Amino acid sequence: MAKKRVLVKFSGEALAGEAGHGIDTQILKYIAQEIKSLVDADIEVGIVIGGGNIIRGVTAAEDGIIRRTSGDYMGMLATVINGVAMQEACEHAGLEVRMQTAIKMEQIAEPYINRKAVRHLEKARVVIFAAGTGNPFFTTDTAATLRAVEIGAEVIIKATKVDGVYDKDPSKYSDAVKLNELSYDQALQDHIKVMDDTSIALAKDNKLPIIVCDMSVKGNLLDILNGNMANCSIVK
Repeated sequence: MAKKRVLVKFSGEALAGEAGHGIDTQILKYIAQEIKSLVDADIEVGIVIGGGNIIRGVTAAEDGIIRRTSGDYMGMLATVINGVAMQEACEHAGLEVRMQTAIKMEQIAEPYINRKAVRHLEKARVVIFAAGTGNPFFTTDTAATLRAVEIGAEVIIKATKVDGVYDKDPSKYSDAVKLNELSYDQALQDHIKVMDDTSIALAKDNKLPIIVCDMSVKGNLLDILNGNMANCSIVK
């Protein structure tokens, strides 16, 4: 396999497991092994994790007591907590890992520096990008797409709980239809929630394919990068 560079986006909720909140270390262990399979196949890996298992900025600011900007900063700090946990799990699996944050916190991680991140990737280190974009009003989906573009990733994989993109929520509608392939414009115009509109527009501008897949299927990430697209959808 030719060397590839990929950015994988996990939701914070994915780390929570059945509890719905906090961090399930067995899920961390599972994800770390999936990431290790990519590194072992000579693929360079960047990771972005959401913070919804701890707190969401929008939710924190719902009743007006906490301002939206402060709520979003709280959410960014939640992604750092998840990032530290993921770093530990990946290192436990035998990987070399560096975490970079968009908000400076030198005792915990490096500040985000693009050239340094790329150099880590070239040395086969997994790089975790935490604290979103460092700015309120931007989601971790947008942060993931931004970092993917900045590091020159060939594709962004959004690892979720479903096996691709559907025309409506398959957990609510039995007649939901899976869309194996769709265009950026289709995703934007039909408001199909692959990722938020800002991240899709950024991916479109930079011709960055978005693959949505089921993270619970063991080996799925590597299969996808080897060309097996059975358990995913692609936006391009």
